[in-house]
Amino acid sequence: MAKSGVLYTYAGNFRALKALIAAGYSGAGVTVDPKFSFGTTNRSEEYLKKFPLGKVPAYESTDGKVLLSESDAIAYYLATEDLRGGSDDVARAEVLKYIVYAQAELFGPIAGWLFPSMSIIPFNKDQVAKSRAATENQLSILDGLLLTRTFLVGERITLADIAVFTTLIETVKKLLDKESRQPYTNLIRWFDTVLNQPQVQSALKQASYEFSYNETPIKFDPAKLKDIQGAQPQQPGKKDDKKKKEEKPKQEKPKQEKPKEPEEELDAADAALAEEPKSKDPLDQLPKGTWVMDDFKRFYSNNDVDKSIPYFWEKFDSENYSIWLGEYKYNSELAKVFMSCNLITGMYQRLDKLRKNAFASVCLFGEDNNSTISGVWIWRGQELAFPLSPDWQIDYETYTWTKLDPAAPETKKLVQDYLSWEGTDKEGRKFNQGKVFK
Repeated sequence: MAKSGVLYTYAGNFRALKALIAAGYSGAGVTVDPKFSFGTTNRSEEYLKKFPLGKVPAYESTDGKVLLSESDAIAYYLATEDLRGGSDDVARAEVLKYIVYAQAELFGPIAGWLFPSMSIIPFNKDQVAKSRAATENQLSILDGLLLTRTFLVGERITLADIAVFTTLIETVKKLLDKESRQPYTNLIRWFDTVLNQPQVQSALKQASYEFSYNETPIKFDPAKLKDIQGAQPQQPGKKDDKKKKEEKPKQEKPKQEKPKEPEEELDAADAALAEEPKSKDPLDQLPKGTWVMDDFKRFYSNNDVDKSIPYFWEKFDSENYSIWLGEYKYNSELAKVFMSCNLITGMYQRLDKLRKNAFASVCLFGEDNNSTISGVWIWRGQELAFPLSPDWQIDYETYTWTKLDPAAPETKKLVQDYLSWEGTDKEGRKFNQGKVFK
């Protein structure tokens, strides 16, 4: 007997797509509650009796005996055995692996990039940059996995594909323009394959989810954030703060010499970082000199290279800062371009604590199975920075490091090429792509 029930969700909820796609394959009769209102229905006494956490989406069977929240659980319940991996224990475990991966590894970085860009949460430039780099790293991994596969597990669509597809759909829709999609040809081919399944198209319509590839990624809008925060529904049972203050009788406050500033409320990411033991930056002990690196980083980010490079040489303090060329030692082992770029991104992530006192532009030259990695690095001090801290010693020995003379014409040319992402490597391979450490 086919399963049937109602799905409580709001229009356009990408999480609800999991359940509706699974229902499409199994033939389950699932309808979306047309009267559902987020912030009202899911906070009502009736809803909370069925789903105490107030989560959305939620599923109730027609007979009222099955009450489920969490989109993965709902999709698993509504799915066929084939969607779950069939009778093969290994295939079922593989499907489960990707369901967990989508939530545990993929969604976190995506949320850190997507939600600020959608103006849902405040925008922190450094945190968004880290989340974007981590997301792009995951996209590259998936692209590599899909090089020889049509689907993630087996030869037909499973919950593995549904879970990863629905986790990615907002990113593809809102953040990846045509140029950004180019490095992920295998991933986009797979995405298109899943997207164009009849059951998926039907689920999109049922969820009132409109999808199209974008040409202009969304950007943070402070005014929109203010509107969203102002429109947040009030928690049940929570009294209005303003009214509460008015009702509270005035009391004389004891005189204080200096009132304490309220402590800044940290978000989850900042709170986690605050718990880490603080390690000293050995470069902080060196003279600051006259060059303000943060000023250059901002100028470089906001201006074209024809202005940024002259600005660099105008301000650069060669007495207190040095310029280095780093050349990857194992270029002969490089294969796919996206895998080589992952080496650069990974190194940047592991050197995060060096960012305060360093800047770099590392480039990949050539093509698949014929490429090199090298880059120009600038940091405070005249010695090689990496051996000075255990936090910085993971990757640097895979590079050959050469200190450059800031006054030499050869150095001027290298800085020009690496910061403008132009030119060739020593063997004449053309610039392919670059990544900036700032």
